[in-house]
Amino acid sequence: MATAPALPDDLLIGAEDEVAIRQDLVLTALGKRPADTLLRVGRLFDVHTRTWRDDQEIAIKGRRIAWTGPAGTFPGEAAQRVDRSGLAAVPGFGEVHKHIESTHLTPEWEAALVLPRGNTWTCEASHEFSNVDGPNNLAFWFEARRLGSPLKIFPLPGSAVPPTAYEWGGGWYGYDEQKGFLKQSLMVAGLDEVMDWPAVWNPENPSYPRLWGMIRATFEQRGVVEGHGAGLRDTAAISAFAAAGLASDHEAWTPEEVWEKLAHGIFVELRPYSMPEVIPWLIEKGLADWSQLAFTTDDRSVSDTFRLGATDHNARLAIRHGLAPETAIQCITLNPARHMRLTPWVGSLAPGRYADVVLLSDVAGLEIAEVWADGQPVSDGKRYIGPQPAIDWPAWARQTVNIKRDLTAADFALPAVPGRDTMQAALLRPFHWADGFLTAELPVRDGAVQREPERNITKFAIIDRFSGDGRVAKMFWLGCGPRTPDTALACSVAHDKHNIWAVGSSDAAMALAVNTLVEQQGGWALVRDGEVLATVRYEIGGLMSCRSPEELDAEMQTLYAAAEGIDWMYEPTFHPRWFPGFPERLIFATLTCAPWRWVLVAPCEQAPQGFVNVQSGETHPVVW
Repeated sequence: MATAPALPDDLLIGAEDEVAIRQDLVLTALGKRPADTLLRVGRLFDVHTRTWRDDQEIAIKGRRIAWTGPAGTFPGEAAQRVDRSGLAAVPGFGEVHKHIESTHLTPEWEAALVLPRGNTWTCEASHEFSNVDGPNNLAFWFEARRLGSPLKIFPLPGSAVPPTAYEWGGGWYGYDEQKGFLKQSLMVAGLDEVMDWPAVWNPENPSYPRLWGMIRATFEQRGVVEGHGAGLRDTAAISAFAAAGLASDHEAWTPEEVWEKLAHGIFVELRPYSMPEVIPWLIEKGLADWSQLAFTTDDRSVSDTFRLGATDHNARLAIRHGLAPETAIQCITLNPARHMRLTPWVGSLAPGRYADVVLLSDVAGLEIAEVWADGQPVSDGKRYIGPQPAIDWPAWARQTVNIKRDLTAADFALPAVPGRDTMQAALLRPFHWADGFLTAELPVRDGAVQREPERNITKFAIIDRFSGDGRVAKMFWLGCGPRTPDTALACSVAHDKHNIWAVGSSDAAMALAVNTLVEQQGGWALVRDGEVLATVRYEIGGLMSCRSPEELDAEMQTLYAAAEGIDWMYEPTFHPRWFPGFPERLIFATLTCAPWRWVLVAPCEQAPQGFVNVQSGETHPVVW
C-alpha cells in the first residue's frame, strides 16, 4: 500500500489554485505540455450521451484528465503509457447522500474500503459528527484529503445540528455558521438534509428561524439544499416541500410517492430498500428520462459493505431489477454530480475532471477489475493499493464522551408513587410513528416500576454524553431489547444527536454497559451477569474507529457472535425485517425527524424527563 503524500488538494485551497490547474490542463490538452499518463482502454462510456466509444485514450495531468479521444491521436507527449485495452472505462462512482459515520470508519479508512468498490467521491451528509463536534466539522472531513487520500469528500454541513429544539450539545448551526462553511472551501456543496419538517412549515416552531437562516445562507452562496421528506406523500405536503427549496428526497418508499415527487421537481435519491419495487414500476411506467434520479447508500456499516458492496451494490441492484447498465451508471455518476453542481470535477470521464476511472471486466455485471483515482491506480480487484494517510486524530475527535461520573443502577430506576402496587407507564417501540404513545399497567416492587419481559416490555434509556453530568432519561419500551436476565446493550451511535442509548433487562446491567462505553470513548458494549461479553470501539467521535476495515469488521463479528447467546425481544414494526435478532438498527430508533412524534431524548429544559412530542413540543410523565 502506497504512502500518502502530504500534499494539499486544489479544491481545499480555493479558486486561485483551481485556475492555475486548469491553465496547465489547457496547454496539456493542446500538446504544448506533456501529460503524465496516457491510459488506453477498450471502451469508454460517455455518460453525457449514454454511448460507448471504442479504443480510447485518457491523457492525465496531475490528478485531472486533460484530454480524451481515439487511441493514437493525443497531440502531445506522455511520461508513461498504460494499456488497459481489454477493459471498459466508466467514471468513478459517486455517493449523492451518505453518512460516512455509519460505516464507522474514519475518512482515511473509509477510502480504503470503498475505493476498490468504485466509489471515488462522496457527498458527506454531515450531521452526525457535526452533532458531536460542530466547530471542527470541516477540519475533520478535510484532514484525510489534505494528507493525500484519493477519496473526494464533499461535505454538506448538517441542518439538523441540533436535530430539533429539544436536543442540545456538541454543535449548533445557524445562518452565520452555514455562510462560513460555504465560503471556506469549494468542496462544501450545500446544506445537508433538512429533516425537521415541522420547523420548516410552522413559524411558531422554536427551530424555524435557525433552519430558515441556514437555507438562506445556502441560497446566497448558490449551494444545494438537500431535503428529507419522510411521510410526506399528499400533494399539498409535496408541493410545500418543493416550494421551500428542498431540492431532493431520499425517503421516498413507494413507486407512487417517487413519481409524485419527480413530478413536483424533486430530485429523488433511491435507497436499496425501495429499489426492488420502485425500479421495475418506473420501467413499466415508461420513464424515459432518469436524470432526476440517483442511487444512494445513506447508511451502511463496514460489515454490510463487505457483504454487499458500496455504491456498486446500488447500481447492481438496479440492473438486477431491469434497468439498463448504462442508465444505472448514470445514476451513480453524472446524475448525482449534476444535482450537487459538481460536474466541473466529478461525474464523467471528461477533461478538467478528476482522473477517477473504474475499469470493468464485465459491464452488465458491473465487475470491477481496477480503480484509478487522482490519476493513479488505487485498487487491484478488491485490494486497496492507494495512499493510506496515518492520522493521529486530536483530542477534539477522540475525547467526545463527556460523562464525569460512574453511573449506577439507581440512575435507571423509575420510582413509583409510595403505596402503589401498580402504575401506568408510557411505552414506545422502535420506529413508533403513531400520533400517541402506548400505555401499560406495570407492577411496582421495592419502590420502583418494573419491566414485564413476558409482555415484551423492557427498559430503554438515553444518557447525555455532552454536559459531563451524565443525565439519564429512561422509560419502558416494547419489544426491542434482551429478555435474558441481567443483560444490557449500550451504544454511542444514536441518530441523530448521538447521545448514548442503553436497553436492558436490569438497571445494574445498563449502568455497567454505559460505564464501559465511557471508558473506551464510545462504541458498543454487551453485558450479562455482571460481565462484559463483547465491545466494539468507536473512539473517534463515539461514531467511528481509526483502523482498517478488516479489524473493525472482525470486532463486530465478535459482538454478533456474543449476541447470538442472548434472547432478544421482537415486536413487529412498520418494517418488520428491520428487527429480527440482535437489534443493531436500534441506533435509528431515537430519530427525532419527521414523521416521528413521541421520542425519548436526553433530559432538557423543555422536557426534563426526556419524553417529548417533537412535532408539538408536548411532554408527558413516563409513569403516573
